[in-house]
Amino acid sequence: MVQLAKREDQIMEIVWQQGNVFIRDIIEELPEPKPHYNSVATIVKILVKKGFLNSEKIGNTHQYSAAVAFEDYRREHLGEMNIKKKFFGGSFSSMVAHFAKGENLSEEEIAELVSVINKNKDA
Repeated sequence: MVQLAKREDQIMEIVWQQGNVFIRDIIEELPEPKPHYNSVATIVKILVKKGFLNSEKIGNTHQYSAAVAFEDYRREHLGEMNIKKKFFGGSFSSMVAHFAKGENLSEEEIAELVSVINKNKDA
């Protein structure tokens, strides 16, 4: 699975959040300055060609939906980057500690993390 370019990623995030979309729906959700309709249409066609989007003709327009689930894309690319190995010497605890330090976690969030860790330890 290929890594998406920045604008492709923005478009896919919109599709993953909204489900079925038309190009005008995508444009509405993109940040200012809004790109031209034809620019978005070109990127959407590229995403269809790459296999990330499905296209369905409805009347004289097309509706698009995700052909790749967000979870599958995230799993694939986090695995490729192997953040834990590359930046934290393979240490999960160092990685979690790094992200937790900058977050000012609440007691509830800390408890949730501990719960997730305990569930994975028992599995």
